[in-house]
Parts: sequence; structure tokens; C-alpha cells
Amino acid sequence: MLLQEGAQLQKRIDATLGSGNLREAVRLPPGEDINEWLAVNSRVFFILCNFISRQVSSMEISIRAVDFFNQVNILYGTLTEFCTSANCPTMTAGPKYEYRWADGVSIKKPIEVSASKYVEYLMDWIEAQLDDELIFPQKLGAPFPPNFQDVVGTIFKRSFRVYAHIYHSHFQKIVSLKEEAHLNTCFKHFVLFAWEFRLIDKGELAPLYDLVESILKL
Repeated sequence: MLLQEGAQLQKRIDATLGSGNLREAVRLPPGEDINEWLAVNSRVFFILCNFISRQVSSMEISIRAVDFFNQVNILYGTLTEFCTSANCPTMTAGPKYEYRWADGVSIKKPIEVSASKYVEYLMDWIEAQLDDELIFPQKLGAPFPPNFQDVVGTIFKRSFRVYAHIYHSHFQKIVSLKEEAHLNTCFKHFVLFAWEFRLIDKGELAPLYDLVESILKL
């Protein structure tokens, strides 16, 4: 993706998020390429999820997001203390939903792992997708692959599972620290974007459907 074009899209996100209008922030700007828009926002959400699950290098953080993601990083501190292999031996979202990990390459058959291990696998996998220039082009004129939106959809589907686990397993701790507003705003932005571009099937949203419904006002 051409850096200058990416910067322009970031400015677009900047302006709308600053206004507090998240619905406007997720819409495709007139005249913009949908794949470029999905690529820019996928990187933003990856940084967000990475902050929730573990500390990331400051080199990965855009200037506009420093203050916002520093607040999200507070959530990470609570999660690393409580989201352990002992406390969360499986990756779940309530009693009805359990997620197993497979990447189709090194782990082809889904395996049961702790929540922290699942998130570790997920963040490594997402980073590999974002760093693959055949999927997320960095050069001028390089085309997006035919399956690009499918890849983005998988990134969002799996990232949703992290949110689902947080809400079902760790939300009370977040509430006690008065950090729920940060999580809720991040999740609202995530849901509105995913819904705008149909990146997650409705069935995948079941663990948090009441919350999603309240966001979308269905």
C-alpha cells in the first residue's frame, strides 16, 4: 500500500474518531478503495488487540493513537495477571463456547490451548498476515490478492474471540478498576467496522450478541 495514501486514510480515521462519531468513522470514504480501507483498519485493530493481550513496541503505534492505546494498555495489565493458564486453561467465551487453535500450516488440526496461549498464537498469526506483502501490499501498484477480504474476515473473527473471552471471563475485574469505558469504546468501534463490511458472520457473534445488538440497535 502506498504510504502517502495510507497516511491520508489515517487522517480520515483521525478526523471521524476525534468527533466521537464511530459510525461515520467506519464507513468507506467516497472514492476510496475498499481493500485499502480494510488494510489500514486491520492494522489499527491489530495494534489494539495486541495492546489488550501483551505489550507491543512503541514503533508500532501511530502518533494519533498513543494516548488512546496507552489507556487500553491499562487493561492489559489486569489481563496478564488474571488471564493465566491456571485461571483460564481453555479459550472460552462463557460456558457454551470454546475456541481451539489451528493456523492451517504449523498446526493443521485444532488443538485445545489456554486462553493466554490462544491469544499468543493469534497475535503471531495476525502479525504474519500483516507483514506478508502478498496479502497486505506495501508497494505502489501492488495488487491485493483475490482472497484479501476473506483474510481480513478471519482476522476479525478471531479477534472477536479475544473480546468475547475478556467480557465473559475478566470484565468484573475491569469494572472494579473503572476501565470498562475504554474496553467498551474499543469494542464498539470494532463491531461497527466489522458489521459495516460484513467481516464476521452473525453466528460468530453469538457469545456477545446482546451487547452487539445494543451497539447496532438492530
